[in-house]
Amino acid sequence: MEDRRELLLELGGLIRRLRKDARLTGKELAHRAGVAQPTISKIETGRMLPSPETVTQVSEALRLGDDERRRLARVLARVQQEVANLGTGLAGRERALGVRAAAASLLRSFQPTVVPDLLQTAEYARHALTAVRPADDEDLARAVAARVERQSVLYEPRHEFHFVLAESALRAGPPGAMVSQLHRLATLASLDHVRLGVLPWDARVPAVPLHGFTLYDSSAVLLETFTGDATLTAEDEVRAYGEVFTAFAAAARYGDEARPLLDRIDHHHRALLGR
Repeated sequence: MEDRRELLLELGGLIRRLRKDARLTGKELAHRAGVAQPTISKIETGRMLPSPETVTQVSEALRLGDDERRRLARVLARVQQEVANLGTGLAGRERALGVRAAAASLLRSFQPTVVPDLLQTAEYARHALTAVRPADDEDLARAVAARVERQSVLYEPRHEFHFVLAESALRAGPPGAMVSQLHRLATLASLDHVRLGVLPWDARVPAVPLHGFTLYDSSAVLLETFTGDATLTAEDEVRAYGEVFTAFAAAARYGDEARPLLDRIDHHHRALLGR
């Protein structure tokens, strides 16, 4: 686990260097970015964690190139991960993930065993949250509410989402919850900026789907483990996961092509309910 203070200083130092490269004073950068001058000072000295929106405003004010924007995004992702690690309980983690999703223009997620967080019903989320990590009733209720609340980002047209689920992710789970979950997936798949693909059991893929992951733009990859979350920001690792996602996405079924498979899965769960 990285030290939060060191990460904040790294982020602040990077912004300060980029500001000086642009030959701007802190006051001039604040004016261009539409933020208060003390905000720039606190960020540069590691005394404030900027919101993703503030970082975007600063990036635009500095007229950064793609490489510099990606570097800034990678450092911010590491800071956000450290904040999430220090958060309290499941609800704190959900809020941190909500901030990260809201900051991404393109979010891509592959899941072989579970429905992605942003697509879950409240009932499914409750089941998923308690399957691995124990939580008291109050923390669980707050976490479920936070997970459902952060799904509002799906309806914001400035974001794009691409989800690929293995068939196995839709086969597991309480039958009643899965029937509702499948209906929810069909509804979300109709959104213009949401792509939802299903990877059949018999699909030919160039890589074994070892675990799930989420890509935030081209700057960070989130891996969920039994004990917490891990964030990868190294360019070669992010690029590798992007290539794996592209391969799985190419083998997945979408829209009308996926409908027969989804219907069979729905019938499977309904049959289990009737037992």
